[in-house]
Amino acid sequence: MDGRPVLVATEYEDATADLVVAKLNRRRVPVLRFDPGKDLPQRVTLAARLTPGGWSGTLTAEGRTADLAQVRALYHRRPSAYLPDTDDQAARFAAQETRRGLGGVLAALPGCLYLSQPQAIARAEYKPEQLSVAARFGLPVPETLITSDPVEAKAFTAVQPAIYKPLHAGSYDVDGEPAGIWAALVEPGEITDAVSRCPHLFQAQVPKIADVRAVVVGDRVFCALITAPAGVVDWRSEYRNLTYEPVDCPEPIRAALLRFLDEFGLRFGAFDFAVTPEGEWWFLECNPNGQWAWLEAAASLPITSAIADLLENGVPE
Repeated sequence: MDGRPVLVATEYEDATADLVVAKLNRRRVPVLRFDPGKDLPQRVTLAARLTPGGWSGTLTAEGRTADLAQVRALYHRRPSAYLPDTDDQAARFAAQETRRGLGGVLAALPGCLYLSQPQAIARAEYKPEQLSVAARFGLPVPETLITSDPVEAKAFTAVQPAIYKPLHAGSYDVDGEPAGIWAALVEPGEITDAVSRCPHLFQAQVPKIADVRAVVVGDRVFCALITAPAGVVDWRSEYRNLTYEPVDCPEPIRAALLRFLDEFGLRFGAFDFAVTPEGEWWFLECNPNGQWAWLEAAASLPITSAIADLLENGVPE
């Protein structure tokens, strides 16, 4: 590949990444797209050598080769997990070696801008630390309980309107079909001994009139006010009935978001807030690799260009 390439690590079907790749192509920025969790060894070949200046060598995917020492940026979007292709010992060993070999080299490229660094993303996905950091930087955070004790859960939900939401938005099938687990109101009578099987996250319900999705790219903050039908707890359950409008981010919130990303070593974050009738923004969570593409048209937010700018410019001189 001629010129310093941008590596895009993501799954095969990723419409959000498609927007960024298309933008970079129009700017004539060389791009090598691949899925590190699936593409080795059939589609990807790695040849990396450690030098005094860091890792050098090549990464070849579908006949195109990138010079590892010349990579300007890695867009770690949503690659597949490093999983064995068959259920045998050799396949499991190969998957773990690929994770630590290919994944390790990709996380340690010299002079590379990361959006974001894979290990930083993994750390930031832990909600207990997110909530702690947000509160430390002055963001209002709802009263929160994480417990595997049904008695504690009943007591918490008895004294205030409370919601339950999962600690991680992982895959969950219902009758063989993928399903989302939305935040939902929970009453004390709904708490059973099943809570003891794992920690559960409960939060005091914020009396909100709307939500905000704040997308931070580098030091640029894009906010959309999201209004759902009355009574909806989790707006993601009502995509067809939402309205959007761009909204300015209050300066204290903006400063806290940039400090939050700096704390985790991130260059991107999709933050969710609940907005009260008094206009106060309550921090709910940050997805360090959250979705944003649908907001571009819905709220006229130029997020694709902001991401392409960051990837194209690379590490500041």
